[in-house]
Amino acid sequence: MHIENFKIFSDLVESQSFSRAAKLNGVTQSAVSQQLRSMERHFNVLIVDRSQKQFRLTREGQKLYDSAKDILFRYEKLVSELQEMRKIISGTIHISTIYSIGLHELPPYITRFLKDFPSVNVRVEYRRSNLVYDDIVHNAVDLGLVAYPQKARQIEIIPFHEDRLVLICNPDHPFASRKNIDLADIAAQKIIGFDQDIPTRRATDQIFRDARLEADPVMEFDNIETVKRAVEIDAGVAIVPAATVDQEVKQGLLKLIPLKGKQFTRPLAIIHRKGRVLTPAMKKFIANLTGKPYKEAAADDAVPQRRKAAPARPKTAKAQ
Repeated sequence: MHIENFKIFSDLVESQSFSRAAKLNGVTQSAVSQQLRSMERHFNVLIVDRSQKQFRLTREGQKLYDSAKDILFRYEKLVSELQEMRKIISGTIHISTIYSIGLHELPPYITRFLKDFPSVNVRVEYRRSNLVYDDIVHNAVDLGLVAYPQKARQIEIIPFHEDRLVLICNPDHPFASRKNIDLADIAAQKIIGFDQDIPTRRATDQIFRDARLEADPVMEFDNIETVKRAVEIDAGVAIVPAATVDQEVKQGLLKLIPLKGKQFTRPLAIIHRKGRVLTPAMKKFIANLTGKPYKEAAADDAVPQRRKAAPARPKTAKAQ
């Protein structure tokens, strides 16, 4: 029995899907089924209750899963500790991120990290926010990057940045000449918004509710790039994270206007599954994002919702 056998079995139990377990381990669905039967023969027990329509472990199967998780944890911890002893920073870091962070926030951090640690391979997948959490829970990736992080039993949250929310409009829009803008003025306009299930949309809806204003978008999109294109053709105005419109503002395609009075920010965070063993490379990557040693960053588990100013971004240079 090899460690890979326990990994495939563990992924099968947690995903309750032969196809997903196969994808996570780069094998065929048939190979996962064969692996399960091989383990049943090896231990001479029935692992999955095949009389049930839904995936369900037998009592012996549950015991085997619990032990497999313990074996995998100890193995991964050993590998990580040996790498730390030898001061090895290598391997692959698999990241799942929402579009806005992956396209507009992450690149300078990755550039700096790879310059410092060229032996590390960083793989990035762009996903909707709910799918990033799903990837983390099912161990499909190592780290996730999300906005407005949501607390969950299986998720560890490490804050790393806050982005300022601003209004954007077409350069010919009447708001374009203003130095700042009231929420009441925005509410009276045609608003381009994100889909209702996207965290930034929920946050902007709450901002208007707190101000006792009604602001129903005339258009809704699932990513920042489409929102920006709609504003560029003067279909309306939008409230977006400032970092996502740097390029368009510099090119004169959009006008950025700060919100008057209280500053509203969008908290960003790194997430990973609780109890997951992090390799030295993953810890260094977290330190790169937070600007703190990993232990200090991990201890900062209180997610700040608002600060007076957002942390400075690195000088090296579809959202949600």
